[in-house]
Amino acid sequence: MDSSWIPLLPPALVVAGFLLYRSWRNWSHGRLLAAPFAQEWQKILARNNAVYSRLSDQERERLHQLIKLFLNDKTFYGCAGLEVTDEIRLTIAAEACLLLLHRQGSVYPGLTAILVYPSGFSARREEHYDDGTVSNEAHHMLGESWDNGRIVLAWDAAARGASDFTDGENVILHEFAHQLDSLSGDTNGAPVLRNNSYRSWARVFSENFEDLQDRVMKGQPTVIDDYGATNPAEFFAVATETFFEEPDALHKHRPELFEELRLFYRCDPRDWHEKR
Repeated sequence: MDSSWIPLLPPALVVAGFLLYRSWRNWSHGRLLAAPFAQEWQKILARNNAVYSRLSDQERERLHQLIKLFLNDKTFYGCAGLEVTDEIRLTIAAEACLLLLHRQGSVYPGLTAILVYPSGFSARREEHYDDGTVSNEAHHMLGESWDNGRIVLAWDAAARGASDFTDGENVILHEFAHQLDSLSGDTNGAPVLRNNSYRSWARVFSENFEDLQDRVMKGQPTVIDDYGATNPAEFFAVATETFFEEPDALHKHRPELFEELRLFYRCDPRDWHEKR
């Protein structure tokens, strides 16, 4: 269809419309944040999210605010017959917002939808081999972060990760770390930095990534899961899991990496692990 006849809106009208929308959005968010956080929701978080009871009162209030914004802006879809409940939405939102608890900025602005399966799901991926051949293989997955504004999660794995905040495995933290990474334009282990030095970040992450790859190849023990040796993006996501769930071990064995993540997330999870 030839749309050349459609008149362009005057710039002043476009600006006015943008300002009106922003004003409405601020007003809407203001009302949302002023509303009380339901007692029933707090009970769900206390029951499902192990770290929730270890937060300070101020941190819990901040988490409540982030969760309200998250649930207001993101849509959940149940897959393979799963019915999305408040328990599912809140459990996932709380873990995701934990990464933002002490950071400034929007609540995952590029994310619009969370797809939730009852358990692990299969996805087909192209595999490229050194001899130049390519195959299309099915992979069993517990989570996946897409560049088109979607995250896919297996509910049983998500619930398990939220309920045990000490085993170093948390698929929600992992996939939402990918979302933070992608805000730079590429999911490559180099997110947008505000408090860190880009030079220091590049050096520390490069050295630790290469060391992890070397240890995995030699079969040596590692504090970070072997999957982090896959590529820099997975290293950042797995390191995030370890930072929040096994902070003492990460600080002991990889102190520079711990410090970069502490500056990035603007918190020290060791405080939460001491409150048992």
